[in-house]
Amino acid sequence: MWKIFVAFVAFAALGLFIMKKSGADIDMGGEKHGIDAVQSAVAAPASPASDPVPVPVPVIPPPPEPASAASK
Repeated sequence: MWKIFVAFVAFAALGLFIMKKSGADIDMGGEKHGIDAVQSAVAAPASPASDPVPVPVPVIPPPPEPASAASK
């Protein structure tokens, strides 16, 4: 039983270490209430909407004619 607990703690520590080193904005302070929650939501700039990139349509050549039709 103690091995499961040790494995859980080790896995949680590894996960936190990776998240901290990844450069992501991680706030381990819990839920925010009041002015802190409002300011953090307003401070995050919205990404500008960009036009979608057009996807080229593949050109499919017509099927070749059968050999019997070409000989006529």
